[in-house]
Parts: sequence; C-alpha cells; structure tokens
Amino acid sequence: MQSQRNYKRVVIKIGSSLFATQKSRLDMSLVNNIAGQISDLVKQGKEIVIVSSGAIALGMSILKLANRPKELQYLQAAAAIGQHELMHVYNQAFKEYGLNAAQLLLTWDDFSSRLRYLNAKNTLNTLLKLKCVPVINENDTVSTEEIKFGDNDKLSALASVLVGAELLIILSDVDGLLDGNKKVVRLVDKITGQIKSLACPTSKKTCVGGMVTKIEAARIAVDSGIACVIANGHSKGIINQIAHDPFSHGTIFLPKQTILDEKKRWMAFGTKSKGRIVVDDGARKALCEKKSLLAVGVVSCDGNFYAGDVVSVCDKKNHEIGRGKVGLASRELERVKGERFPREVIHRDHLVIL
Repeated sequence: MQSQRNYKRVVIKIGSSLFATQKSRLDMSLVNNIAGQISDLVKQGKEIVIVSSGAIALGMSILKLANRPKELQYLQAAAAIGQHELMHVYNQAFKEYGLNAAQLLLTWDDFSSRLRYLNAKNTLNTLLKLKCVPVINENDTVSTEEIKFGDNDKLSALASVLVGAELLIILSDVDGLLDGNKKVVRLVDKITGQIKSLACPTSKKTCVGGMVTKIEAARIAVDSGIACVIANGHSKGIINQIAHDPFSHGTIFLPKQTILDEKKRWMAFGTKSKGRIVVDDGARKALCEKKSLLAVGVVSCDGNFYAGDVVSVCDKKNHEIGRGKVGLASRELERVKGERFPREVIHRDHLVIL
C-alpha cells in the first residue's frame, strides 16, 4: 500500500512564506523545528534534501525593503545578502543535532548541460552518503531571465528527479490544494484541467509562485514516478508524519506507474528548450507512434539552435507534444523543412513524448 511504503530518499521544499514572522523577521523556532524533524528522519536511515526559498526575502528584510524589487540588479543584491544569512541559519540549526548542512546553488544551465547535471547529481549523492543535508536554492545572484527557474517549486521537482527521490514534500502556509468549497483535496491521481483550474497565483510581496507552480511541480514529480505532497509547514510534526504516511496531511499527488527512463526524464524536465519546431498532423501522429521526426513533417521552426540542442516539438495549435535532441541546426532546418531529406530532424531514440 502506498501509505505504508518506506520512503528512503525525500526532497523537502520550504517556501518563503514559512520563514517570515508578521514583523518580516526570520522565524527561528520554525527553522529549528524543521531541523529537528529532519534529524529524526536521518537517524532512521532516510536521506533528506532541502530545496529552500527565502534568500531574497531575507535580503529584503535586512535591507528594509517593503516590496520585492523589480529591477534584476536589486533582486541579485538582495539574494547575495540573504543567501549568506539563510545558510548561516541552516548551519546553526543542524549543528544542534550533529548534522552538517551543505549548500548547492543551481541555475537552468546546471540542468540543461548533461555534464553539469551529472556532476550535480554525483555531488548530491556523495553528500547524502556522508549523511549531510544538502540545501539547494536557485543561484539568484547570477540568474537572468534566460537561466532562471522562475520559482523554487519547479526547482524542487527537478531536484527530486535529479537525486532519484521517492517523495517530494512541498511545504507552504496553505493546507493543500483547495476545492471550490475551500476544502482540501486529499488525493489527486491524475492532474487534469479541472485540477489546474483550482489553482490561483500568489499575491504575497516576498514570494513568487503560488498553487499554480506547485501543481506544475507535482506534474513533473508524478510523471517521473515520484509521489508529491503539498501541505502546511506550520502543522506540528508535519515532515515526520508525511514521510511515514503521505496520506496523513495536505494533498497527495500519486505517481505514475509507467515512467520515462532517466535520460528521457532529463530531456523532458531537466532542460530548457533552445527552440521550437511546429509539425503537421501527419508528423504528430508518427511521433506519437514512436517514430522519428522527418523534415517533410516540419511546418516551421523558431529560435536559434544547433545540432545536439534540446528543442520543443509542437503541433499546429502550438501545444507542446514532445522534446528532443535535434540532428540539424535551425538554419539548415529552415532550408529543408517540408521536403524529403535523408537525415532525421530528431531520431526517435532522442525524443520524448510529453
């Protein structure tokens, strides 16, 4: 039974909304409580990875900024100040329990590059083997629009895929996904349009994201065979309880039984598309039947990409149907699209249907 499964490797995402008190100061009691719960799990042989928001919010507090800056350089400055403070807090909290916290700052480039992706994976696996607690955050001090994740919900899902987690716990200040009557939806076995319609964006000054990004994170997790729970981090003993019974609190999203292999999961979720290829209905059908993409089925292409880059494949209604590693550069594809051409645009072995 799913609820009785022994989850060994767990990723916990901690949202900015949990950190701040009403006076916009760091809630140390909450951090210490989280560290204590994680210490209990580590003692039980579980491996825990934290994905933590809070650097920019902490930086804003230290700089006495009432509203989240809109200019990139001010966001980066707030992150530079806040990230140092955030890790200091984690280090102090975990030292009380005899654990070491380790910092990893990532951007999209660390996922999109297969070599950097595997290096990050090896680092995390080694830290877990050493019984450390990795704390992952987006590297906001250098992130630009081109390399930003946009929110740490998505980063937590990608980190879960990266480390091969079995459970993702997304903690915020909400009890879970709420239905039209403001009651918690306890179980989601499939993320449908109706489920997505229940989400609404956040309006908090220190945060980005909201339930929309949490559901998108849940989709990445469950498509990768990882159970995901969205719950209220203020609930007493919440981490311990969910780690042992994910049905006990919040909303659980059940993982798919049939999942992609590791490399195709990386292509589907761990890369940022370098361009877009639009295909006709015949090519769409062929791709869904696990055939290669040929130039004759290409309607148009956007972006400046090269052979070996990962691009999105869309139908004529602009719905993304897959991602793949292209065998042709965009300039060459522009010349041969719609024509018979001896080389595959994307070979079926390098294509994943979403």
